[in-house]
Amino acid sequence: MKQYDFDEIIDRRGSNCVKVDLLEERFGSADLIPLWVADMDFRTPDFIIEAVKKRGLHELFGYTFASNDYYKSITGWVKQTHGWDIPQVWVSYIPGIVKGIAFAVDCFTRPGDKIIVQPPVYHPFRLVPEAMKREVVNNPLKQVDGIYKMDFEQLESIIDEKCKLLILCSPHNPGGIVWPKETLSRLAGICAKHNILVISDEIHAEMVYPGHKHHPFPTVSETAASCSITFMAPSKTFNIAGIVTSYAIVPNDELREKFYSFLEARELKEGTVFAYEATQAAYTHGREWLGQMLRYVTSNAEFVSEFIKNHLPGIKVYQPQASFLVWLDCKGLNLSQEELVNVFVQKAGLALNDGSIFGVGGEGHMRLNIGCPRSILEKALNRLKKALDEK
Repeated sequence: MKQYDFDEIIDRRGSNCVKVDLLEERFGSADLIPLWVADMDFRTPDFIIEAVKKRGLHELFGYTFASNDYYKSITGWVKQTHGWDIPQVWVSYIPGIVKGIAFAVDCFTRPGDKIIVQPPVYHPFRLVPEAMKREVVNNPLKQVDGIYKMDFEQLESIIDEKCKLLILCSPHNPGGIVWPKETLSRLAGICAKHNILVISDEIHAEMVYPGHKHHPFPTVSETAASCSITFMAPSKTFNIAGIVTSYAIVPNDELREKFYSFLEARELKEGTVFAYEATQAAYTHGREWLGQMLRYVTSNAEFVSEFIKNHLPGIKVYQPQASFLVWLDCKGLNLSQEELVNVFVQKAGLALNDGSIFGVGGEGHMRLNIGCPRSILEKALNRLKKALDEK
């Protein structure tokens, strides 16, 4: 069995890497430890690199199509990973999950319609509909004993006839929450009752920590399957976001016909040759790599939690149940959001995501990317401790 090296430090500078090469533009300095954009600093797995190289050696990149083997790799992976048996006809390539959300908003709503989001949540959920002249309505998560829960009472209170769509983050980003089946089933019941379409972003579905189980939204009930579109991808799991490997799954015949016809009319269903090759390789050969990577990331999460508990008492860690993102509650530092960001960026030399971008409830928080070698995390947290000790 091959052992993968997640301690390897790879210099990403000069590769048009958003995480590194846009530091100065986004944060005002290039001399920061980049712990923001949600991709990992681990080398893309060898079996994906080899598949892409092999196809590259053909040296002709004309029009291509999604083969049966490509679809079988997806349906096989989803069945083995989630126990969800999906027919090939339910699946379609999409050129990115955020783009898929935009396509769904365009297909199923009109300007002036309302889109429900559950902040604090991945900020494009808000920015995309707003840019498309839809009204974003907040159903903020509530905290019960320090744990995020959905607020169904508030959700029912804000729904009116203009609410057409709810965007679900499952597992949740930035909170790292793996939603219980009962929660998702209740959400489906409310949305179906009010004829609201659920768009479920499940890009972190494979990155669930031991002791937790991800439930694809349509699997929790027939009602959920009837009122939803699910987006998945190997991109976060296997660190291939730049190849663009997302896909949609739509069980409901009527929704599928409308959405896939919308995509087809605009020629949005066709992937690139390397998207198909990378997806097939990931889902055919990726099980062992995924297991090793998850063990490493889980260990990183434990390290961060212990370090902050022992050395940074003004910060609280929301224990992630999935993904390589950790949500930090920094309200105990008693700083304004501007002061908080300044401590991380200017004093500690760290680039994290400013929690306020995630909407209501994000103030006083920062999002930390732990998908990197342990030595980088150690250096970053020691810098933060020094900055706060001198505050």
